[in-house]
Amino acid sequence: MLQIKNLCITNKQDLRELVCDFFLNLNDGDKAALIGEEGNGKSTLLQYIYDEKWIEGYADCRGEIIKNGCVLGYVKQELSCEEKEMSVYEFLCEEPAFYNCNGKELAAMASQLKLLPEVLYSQQKMGTLSGGEKVKLQFVRMLCRRPTVLLLDEPSNDIDLQTLTWLEEFIRNWKGAVLFISHDETLLERTANRIIHLEMIRKKRKPRHTICNMGYREYAEERNRSLQKQEQLAKKERSEYQSRQEKLRRIEQKVAHQQETITRQDPSGARLLKKKMKAVKSMERRFEKEFDTMTEIPDVEEAIFFQFAKTDKIPQGKVVLRLEREKLCVGDRCLTKNIQLEIRGPEKVCIIGKNGVGKTTLLKLAAEELLPREDIRAVYMPQDYRDRMDFSDTPLSYLSVTGDKEEQTKIRTFLGSLKFTKEEMEHPIGELSGGQKAKLFLLSMCVEKANVLILDEPTRNFSPLSNPVIRKMLKEFSGAIISVSHDRKYMAEVCDTIYELSEEGCKRHERYEK
Repeated sequence: MLQIKNLCITNKQDLRELVCDFFLNLNDGDKAALIGEEGNGKSTLLQYIYDEKWIEGYADCRGEIIKNGCVLGYVKQELSCEEKEMSVYEFLCEEPAFYNCNGKELAAMASQLKLLPEVLYSQQKMGTLSGGEKVKLQFVRMLCRRPTVLLLDEPSNDIDLQTLTWLEEFIRNWKGAVLFISHDETLLERTANRIIHLEMIRKKRKPRHTICNMGYREYAEERNRSLQKQEQLAKKERSEYQSRQEKLRRIEQKVAHQQETITRQDPSGARLLKKKMKAVKSMERRFEKEFDTMTEIPDVEEAIFFQFAKTDKIPQGKVVLRLEREKLCVGDRCLTKNIQLEIRGPEKVCIIGKNGVGKTTLLKLAAEELLPREDIRAVYMPQDYRDRMDFSDTPLSYLSVTGDKEEQTKIRTFLGSLKFTKEEMEHPIGELSGGQKAKLFLLSMCVEKANVLILDEPTRNFSPLSNPVIRKMLKEFSGAIISVSHDRKYMAEVCDTIYELSEEGCKRHERYEK
């Protein structure tokens, strides 16, 4: 059993508490999912549990972690620059326990992870591998430790559908405990049996956590019902309070008027009115105390998104994109061939395929053709935001065109609706979370009134509780969408057409069925 007692984590830079009075017992068979908006301390918590030295440079912690002989295994969200330059074999040798595993054990691990055994001794650099291969090799290195508790930080990022299916089976079949972070709702629904929700409320000043022993879908539905019920009750109580207050004010005004007009010849009437006013004031104080004990209006952190602005409609028969390539290559490497991609009207298209087959490369080609066109207004959201965003800009300067006061006020209003704090609006973009950068991209697309969106993994950085709102926005978008995604709910709910990219070319499907 892994035990965490009275844990508090504070960010050193802004002295903001990320976690406060956190208690958790993790037992064999627990598949506990850490969810919440970006920047709430999920990765920090996971890193602290594994090795408190990892976060001592930017966070202060107090509390107790009791490992009770547990052996922890950790999978990072992203490899370091140094690790990307290592060969596969060098990367695995970084784990001392790798040398304690014989060839038979390593072959069994490779088979479990659906890797060829010879891959473990490859001299290929880690940075050149697909997302799925990187994740699996991290698992190999971790499993060499023979862990009993797995700590997985976004293992579902950048992996294809086939690897996602493998990951689901691996988590479900693991006999020990798993504590993992993921934005993939389907993965959460199919694997998690406990939910740990980290939030920042009161304008991101106060941390709150919720731990529930249930699956993700049940938690999300129960939470929505509870919040709706709480909001209805809070509104009803406030409405009744306002009615009573209004009635009380009318009585008070009437008594005050009578006191002003009563003659000195009626002392008994004046005493009676004074007594009546005292009773009114007493009732007013009692109502004020009742207000303090009313049901609170729910304070939740999910961003409030606005709708895309109305754009010029694209006629149904208009050819938005016709892309034909005999081969698709990166350097000397041929990724795929016989590319024929045609998109007409306000079609919403998703391109899927194995890691490394060239989906992002194909999307970049589409962007190169569409962005200069004058008959449409296309915008491009790359997987690496640095391609289209200066990280030294602030959100305010990034969205600003004229710089005048009216525009600045409008931008601040928009950013506020996306739950940016006043301080975050003026932080360099490079200091923001991936989810906040993605929100900025969506906001800039709205400002530009685009009617063609080119999106590379548009939902990957949003929390599972925010993603349904994002999908609704994109589904209701009146223009065309050309995207790459491994998000199964996005494909099923937003996209009209799926293109599967393989080494042999593009194969068209009408829709994706979950």
